[in-house]
Amino acid sequence: MDKSIPFKAILWDLGGVILRTEDWEPRHRLDEMLDLPNGEIYKLVFESDVSRKASIGEATNDDIWKWVGEQLELSSEELAHVRNEFWSGDQIDMDLTRFIRAHKTGTKMGLLSNGWPSTRRFLDERWHITDIFEDVIISAEVGLAKPDRRIYQLALDRLGVEAEQTIFIDDFDENIKGARAVGIHGIHFQEPQSVLDELKDLLEITT
Repeated sequence: MDKSIPFKAILWDLGGVILRTEDWEPRHRLDEMLDLPNGEIYKLVFESDVSRKASIGEATNDDIWKWVGEQLELSSEELAHVRNEFWSGDQIDMDLTRFIRAHKTGTKMGLLSNGWPSTRRFLDERWHITDIFEDVIISAEVGLAKPDRRIYQLALDRLGVEAEQTIFIDDFDENIKGARAVGIHGIHFQEPQSVLDELKDLLEITT
């Protein structure tokens, strides 16, 4: 890494980084209630073809949950309960959002999320964090998803920075590899404090 080139931007992932499942009990309860193997409800929601289509704007959130309901033979009332319970353990990381707010004047902050069509609405109306980013790219809105190198280039172009001036943070290793392939400095998110410590070092923040 060439420290003579200063970093001018940070691209943040949403799910698994800024928004994380801090309480897994609701999903464990759903697996038990539905007589599913541990972790199966997660796979049904996130790893289906319908979910992948939603991440590039070719299906809706309702399409995903309709498919889940059909696989599990749920009534509309049961499906509504499952849908609400599934998300109930998710929380925004306030330490990370405080860091972004504190440093967004000197460093361009962007969000780069493989998100479904409703993601922006939740950013605006539920989590209230859209304003902390200079730019927000949601895969469903642009028809591209990580680790496609084109979505990283789009993020760079919209922020007006070069790859070597940019840091990208994501919890999936394949997405980090995709960013590195275009020259972006990738940080594989595993634990928030270590990421904050690394960012402070890279950005030469002393306080």
